[in-house]
Amino acid sequence: MKWKVAILGATGAVGQRFIQLLHNHPWFEIEVLAASEKSAGKPYGKACNWILECDMPREVAEMPVVNIDVKSVEKAGNVDFVFSALPSDIAGPVEEEFAKTYPVFSKASAHRLEEDVPLLIPEVNPEHLELVKVQKERRRWDGFISTDPNCSTIQLAITLKPLMQFGLKKVIVSTMQALSGAGFPGVPSLSIIDNVLPYIPGEEEKIEQETLKILGKLHKGKVLSADIQVSASCNRVNVKDGHLECVFVELERKPSIEEVKETFKQFKGEPQKLKLPSAPENPIVVREELDRPQPRLDREEGKGMSVVVGRIREDRVLTIKYLCLGHNTIRGAAGAGLLSAELAAKKGYM
Repeated sequence: MKWKVAILGATGAVGQRFIQLLHNHPWFEIEVLAASEKSAGKPYGKACNWILECDMPREVAEMPVVNIDVKSVEKAGNVDFVFSALPSDIAGPVEEEFAKTYPVFSKASAHRLEEDVPLLIPEVNPEHLELVKVQKERRRWDGFISTDPNCSTIQLAITLKPLMQFGLKKVIVSTMQALSGAGFPGVPSLSIIDNVLPYIPGEEEKIEQETLKILGKLHKGKVLSADIQVSASCNRVNVKDGHLECVFVELERKPSIEEVKETFKQFKGEPQKLKLPSAPENPIVVREELDRPQPRLDREEGKGMSVVVGRIREDRVLTIKYLCLGHNTIRGAAGAGLLSAELAAKKGYM
């Protein structure tokens, strides 16, 4: 018996990734597709401008799209939980209405920094799921909201978690972020061809704030922010998928480069121990080549769920520096939500 899923914002870029990743999923199946009023009432195949490089699943193409409201979703099918791929400007109140009844796994930023809402990366802070118990009691909801971090934050935090054993103090990160991170149609072609855009609204603040919550400790029903300093500078580059980040880290200890590499390679989390369906065998993959990772060559590692690290070396100002790469619409978006839902299901939260 599979859990039945509704996708809010199903026609958008992240909604399409959810559909792709849920196709033939061993635990979950799509029950309801919800989108804006202009799409409601149409078959998904006619309502959606499919932009992925795989074919739209045939059974999904025939499914009717419904309005994004609880009554329409309940009328359309018997749903166990919800994935939200809604734009952040409308996600807040809509997700709250659904959470009164259903578990909601959100990619939107609307609730990420709220005290009783998990900001979850299953390999990094699975214990933060405990916040949903506080949330349900405080808000008197039958369901809950669990959020996924910003796409660029996810891959950074995954690489920082194993370094915490050396005493993580400071992090400086400069990102080169793919066009798909801006959604569809995204950045105008004449703005990005032969160019780099050195500003992405809100992105630097998300990395700097979210990382502290993710790496923080759960204590008496709340998260105490990690005692580290994070500084980010974000850029949009002419790459379709895959965010590349230059990371500079100051550590209390000074491990050897081989020790750092081995720490990355050995890193595993709850998803790997529990053998969750979407969990990559290796959350972090280390490349030894001088010119890797590269988005085109490495973004599909672990079916897009692994973070690829390379050019690990000593830093003369801080302690170490390296590059990390993640697939921003899989590990950084729909795949993150799917893995969070698998963890919640396995742990008995749904």
